[in-house]
Amino acid sequence: MKKKVIITAYAHDHLRQGLEDLGYEVHVAETMVYGSLFKEIVQYEGLVVSTRIHVDKALIDQGTALKWIGRLGSGMEIIDVDYAVQKNITCLSSPEGNRDAVAEQAVGMLISLMRHLHSAREEVKQGLWIRDGNRGTELRGKKVGIIGYGNTGRAFASLLAGFGVEVLAHDKYLSGFEGGHVTEVDLAVIQEQADVISFHLPLTPETRYYADSVFFSRLKRKPYLINTSRGSVVDAAALVQALDAGQLAGAGLDVLENEDLSSYSGPEMEGLKNLASRNNVLITPHIAGYSHEALFKMADCLLEKLKRSMDT
Repeated sequence: MKKKVIITAYAHDHLRQGLEDLGYEVHVAETMVYGSLFKEIVQYEGLVVSTRIHVDKALIDQGTALKWIGRLGSGMEIIDVDYAVQKNITCLSSPEGNRDAVAEQAVGMLISLMRHLHSAREEVKQGLWIRDGNRGTELRGKKVGIIGYGNTGRAFASLLAGFGVEVLAHDKYLSGFEGGHVTEVDLAVIQEQADVISFHLPLTPETRYYADSVFFSRLKRKPYLINTSRGSVVDAAALVQALDAGQLAGAGLDVLENEDLSSYSGPEMEGLKNLASRNNVLITPHIAGYSHEALFKMADCLLEKLKRSMDT
């Protein structure tokens, strides 16, 4: 019998073809939910997930044939990696596949905020032609703080090289990366000097609500905030307070703590409307890593890592 793999997310067909070339029988179930997967997982050697399904201990225990779990994109918080490793299950991710897409969106959101592109567009749609009120701020000469200097943080810094900025980068677990337009600094330096702060952090117990009221109270230069990492890295209530208090010039959010808008309570929806109604806030539906190119590159990256793991 052929080895079986289930893909529970929308993926480029390159992934299915590549897995078949490796001798797998591939079942594509893009809309499968946790309960259905729990019933079927026992028959699969490989599992591919994106963001919808959390691979917890119960699911891992149920998957008695599992040998590997592949994550399309970054963010391994949806997989209990430590427990999977205890079960001799290889866990693979593909952040290299969508890092450029995320970095491009971070730059795009930043420029839109600084030059009022999104809000000016809405004004023109309403028949308004406002120039002075939309006088923007140039990125050149500014200091951009990057918190988290992994794949997407580095890609963002690389794109910024042509804008004439100084990058202040902080990563608690990495060092020795200073060079060119990038300066390695402590968090306090970013809070004191940055004109822009962009988050590129995984979601862990340590980074949940990393940007809270205390974080915002220590900002000195009224920076723009960009979050393309995970919604829970930023405390939404604290963000609203910081905007109201003038501690931030604006915010670009590609992620929210709860991205299932249909499940929102009344207060949650009011909070979202509060943010979305502001001209200095730009919210997009977790699309930073969703370019056409990234779809292929994530699949290709996952395949290459799987091949290497099979050769060892």
